[in-house]
Amino acid sequence: MRVTIYEVGPRDGLQNEDVVVPVEVKREFIGRLADAGLTTIEATSFVHPTWVPQLADAAELLDGLRRVPGVRYPVLVPNERGLDRALEHGVTEIAIFGSATETFARRNLNRSLDSQFEMFEPVVARALEHGLRVRAYVSMCFADPWEGQVAPAQVVRVGRRLLDLGCYELSLGDTIGVGTPAHVTALLEAFGAEGVGPERLAVHFHDTYGQALANTLTALRMGVTTVDASTGGIGGCPYAKSATGNLATEDLVWMLDGLGIETGVDLRSLTATSLWLAGKLGRPSPSRVVQALAKEI
Repeated sequence: MRVTIYEVGPRDGLQNEDVVVPVEVKREFIGRLADAGLTTIEATSFVHPTWVPQLADAAELLDGLRRVPGVRYPVLVPNERGLDRALEHGVTEIAIFGSATETFARRNLNRSLDSQFEMFEPVVARALEHGLRVRAYVSMCFADPWEGQVAPAQVVRVGRRLLDLGCYELSLGDTIGVGTPAHVTALLEAFGAEGVGPERLAVHFHDTYGQALANTLTALRMGVTTVDASTGGIGGCPYAKSATGNLATEDLVWMLDGLGIETGVDLRSLTATSLWLAGKLGRPSPSRVVQALAKEI
């Protein structure tokens, strides 16, 4: 068995940093990740800089990025204008970001749960016309800070509509990190009952309650083979004050190595990258594996 790690640190991780990281540091970070063996690295987002100042340098970053053969560098786009910019800078793969709940759709996208698809439809259609691959994220798949628990059927309804637009993969996000293995099982079973198998799904866990690895293992046992993770565990969620960030890529690789599952990632090289980045960010990595291996590197 082989698992694909969809590295989100340069985008989802860094976008939560208060201090703007220099573009040359971001480029080196992405280069180090590729050298460590990661083959899918979400590089940035063409979101409006007013929303996410950290990613205002997306065009500059991509124009000067060293691209490693065999490595994919997807970019998140929020709308058609974001797609225009992605096409201008030679992007070959994009991701869109939807919501499973009404409240978060209105707060994050300024759209209703149903009208968000009116924004996504032309983006996906045009991207496919230009030969781009399109991935879809769905946030708040397990619970929402305002609405509470989210029914699996609601997530499936949103997810199916995104896949039907032409997205090749759907990443299921535990945005506030409250999911448990039982939640994961119920959600994946609900998708399966509607004809969406694990080969079309990825998982994206936050570690707010320390459940990210347990949830990932549950998803793997149910056939999912793509897992989102962030080097060093950087990132977080503004809607969960106790959120410690995304599942750390090092913690994931340690577990997968122990299970005999291939990733192609050099853990020592990746850990060295996290230690380097922690120095640039001015704070230690929350990853348990980084902390444990720091003494050896």
